[in-house]
Amino acid sequence: MSAAPIKVLVIDDEPPIRKLLRMGLSTQGYEILEASNGKTALEKLSEGPALIILDLGLPDIQGHELLRTIRARNEAVPIVVLSSRGDEAGKVEALDLGADDYLTKPFGMDELLARLRAALRHQLQIQGERPVFRAGDLSVDLVRRVVRVGERDVKLSPKEYDLLRVLVQHAGKVLTHRFLLRELWDELTDAQYLRVYVRQLRQKIEADPERPQYVLTETGIGYRLRAGD
Repeated sequence: MSAAPIKVLVIDDEPPIRKLLRMGLSTQGYEILEASNGKTALEKLSEGPALIILDLGLPDIQGHELLRTIRARNEAVPIVVLSSRGDEAGKVEALDLGADDYLTKPFGMDELLARLRAALRHQLQIQGERPVFRAGDLSVDLVRRVVRVGERDVKLSPKEYDLLRVLVQHAGKVLTHRFLLRELWDELTDAQYLRVYVRQLRQKIEADPERPQYVLTETGIGYRLRAGD
């Protein structure tokens, strides 16, 4: 028996976008559920989508409000947000409300598919926390607290390790400055502290810290650790 197809709920009020996503995702074996507004989207949740693609610009419900409602009903389902170019504040708010990733319109289908795969991997990782994370030459043993790049052991300060641990736990997902500051310092709100530790971490795990392959910058928003292998 073949596995049941993964259901993806596409929430977008633009018919051409829905058609593009329906055609592109169907060829990859996904089953597509469609909603042109927030009301229909909430009804479609009962069909159990495994992943949601959400356009923030809906006619009946403000996109962030719909995201908040979906998260209240389902904490686990991965949500990839579609947003207009340059809407940086909107992206940050969506990520802080629980979105897993975002894409800016117009977007390429290959990039969207890669983001969907990363979001699904992240969900599986949370459900069955892998004790050892691997991406390329980087390995992080969360049980033994051992970090290696290739055959080389990497010595991190406690705060550098805490930063890497949070990134590993959410590998492939964009983490906002606000989220990381809250996770690591409680009281601090100045992203400059975060930038210092990201720079130090890159010095230790990246072959070229100026062109990082693991800890990636999402300009104006936060950071993303490359998804695991």
